[in-house]
Amino acid sequence: MSEPSDAPKTAMQKILDAVEKVGNMVPHPAIIFLTLIAVVIVLSHVLYLTGTQFTSEVIVPKPAPGKAAEVEILYDSGTAVHYQTVEEKKYTIETRTIAARSLLTGEGVRFIYASLIPSFMSFTAVGLMIVALVGAGVAEESGLVKALIRKLVLVSPRWAMTYILAFVGIMSSIAADAGYLVLIPLAGTAFLSLGRHPLAGLALGFAAVASAFTVNMLIKPLDAVLVEFTNDAIHLVDPNKSIGLASNLWFSVASVLFLTLIVAFITERMIEPRLGKYQPKQAEGEGEGETGTEAAGLSETEARGLRWAGFSLLGVLVVFALLTLPSGAPLRNPDTGELIGNSPFMNGLIALIMVLFLATGAAYGFGAQTMKSSTDIIKAIEKALSGMGGLIFLFLIISQFVAYFNYTNMGTLLALKLSDVLKAANFPPLLLLIGFIVVVALIDLLITGAIAKWALFAPVFVPLLMNLGVAPEAVLAAYRVADSPINAITPLNAYFALVVGFAQKYDHGAGVGTVVSLMLPYVVIMMVLWTLLFAGWQALGLPWGL
Repeated sequence: MSEPSDAPKTAMQKILDAVEKVGNMVPHPAIIFLTLIAVVIVLSHVLYLTGTQFTSEVIVPKPAPGKAAEVEILYDSGTAVHYQTVEEKKYTIETRTIAARSLLTGEGVRFIYASLIPSFMSFTAVGLMIVALVGAGVAEESGLVKALIRKLVLVSPRWAMTYILAFVGIMSSIAADAGYLVLIPLAGTAFLSLGRHPLAGLALGFAAVASAFTVNMLIKPLDAVLVEFTNDAIHLVDPNKSIGLASNLWFSVASVLFLTLIVAFITERMIEPRLGKYQPKQAEGEGEGETGTEAAGLSETEARGLRWAGFSLLGVLVVFALLTLPSGAPLRNPDTGELIGNSPFMNGLIALIMVLFLATGAAYGFGAQTMKSSTDIIKAIEKALSGMGGLIFLFLIISQFVAYFNYTNMGTLLALKLSDVLKAANFPPLLLLIGFIVVVALIDLLITGAIAKWALFAPVFVPLLMNLGVAPEAVLAAYRVADSPINAITPLNAYFALVVGFAQKYDHGAGVGTVVSLMLPYVVIMMVLWTLLFAGWQALGLPWGL
C-alpha cells in the first residue's frame, strides 16, 4: 500500500486515481474473458449472417520447393517438435477473400469442442513461464537475486538505478518474452531494496519490456520474420529490391536510448509522486527490514556465494560458447551458419536464461550456505511453481478466447477495413505514415502478436507507400513504433494478468485498474513522443539502418 502524499493532487493524478478505482471494480479477469468469449460467439454469428467479408492481399507461408519444409524431432514422450528456419519457411502474397466465421455453425461448434487442448498447448506464455520460473525460483530462494540487487545498489549511483533498469528492460526483448517473467519482478524487488515504491518498479519494468518490444540494439529472431514479410511486400512493386536484417538498426538504437530516458522520466516524475511512500506492512511477505537496504553491505557468506555464482556463470558461458561459436556448432542455423537473428540459439534463448539462473542460483546457495543439498534446489523449484494454479487457469481461459477470436476472423476484418479507410483518405506520405501508426496501435488492443499484424498490413501499406516515394525501411520503422506501446495496457496481452499478480504481492488491493492507471502515462507519452521521433527522422531523411 501507499502513504498519501501531503502535496495536492494534480488533475492527471485525480484522473489516474479514478481510472484505478473504476478498473478495480471490474470482475475477476477470468470472468471478464468468459464474458468476452460469449460476446465473440454471438457477434461472430451476427457477422456471419450478414455476410461480412473483405478481399485483400495477405502474406501466407508455403514450403520451399525441392526440400522438406521442416525438420521433425520426435522425443520419447511422443511429442513432435518442429524447427523451421526463415530460409526454409518461404512466404508468398496471395489475394484472398476473408469472411467472418461463426462459432455457432456446425463447423464452429466442432472447433470449440476439439480445440480446447490444442489451443491451450499452443499458448506459449504457459511454457515460457514454467521454464523461466525453474531457474528464477532457485535464484530467488537461494538469495542470489537479493544479493545481486544489494551489490548493484552498492556500486551504482542511486540516480542511475532507474535508467539501468529501463535500459535492461528494453534490451530484454532479445530473449523474446523472458523479460516479462524475469525483469519486471526484478525491477519491483530492486525498488523495494532502495526504499522506493515497488509498484513503481513493476510499472517501469512493464513499460520497458512491453512498450518498446520491437526495438533493440541487437538483431533478434523477430527481425528476421518482419524483414522477410517486408521483402515479400516490396516485391509486389520492385522484384529486384530487398532490405536486410539491419535495415532499421540506427532507428532502433536511437529508439532504445530515447525510450530509456522517457521511461525513467515518467517513473520518477509521475509514477512515484502519485504512489507516495510505500507501506510494506500491508503487503504479502514483506517486512520493514526488507526496505531501504541500500546502506547494508554484504556478509562474508554472501560475498562467497556471489563468487561461487560467478564461477558457475563462467562455466555456463564456456559451455554455450562451445555450442555456438565454432563453425558448424549445433546451435547455429544449420543452413546459413548464422548465430544472431534466426538460429536455434536465438529461438531457444529462454533455455539459456533458465540454465543461467539455475546454475548461478544453486552455486550461490551452496556458497552462501542457504542451500545444503540438491533437495533444497528441488524444493525451491516446487515453491516457485506451486503458486501458479490460478494463473494457469486464467491462461486456459485466455487461450480459448484468443483461439475463438482468431477463428472468427473479426480482428483481421477490422484491420483490413481500417486499412482501406486509411488508403482512401489520400493523405500525404508523412500523414499517411502517422495514420498507419494510429491504425496499428488500435488493432494492437485486439491482436497483440507483432507477426500476425504485419502479415496483414505489410502487403497493403508497403506497396502503397513505396508508390508515394516512401522507403520500405520507413514503413517497417513506423510499424515498430505502432506495435509496442499498447502492449502495456491491453488485457489481451498474455502477461497482463501476470503483472497484476506481481502487483498484488506488494498491494493486496491491486487489480486491473491499478495496473492500467500505472501504465496509462507510459503508453500515452511513449506513443506520442516516439511518433514524433519517427516523424522527425523521416522529415530529416536520416538513414534507418544498414
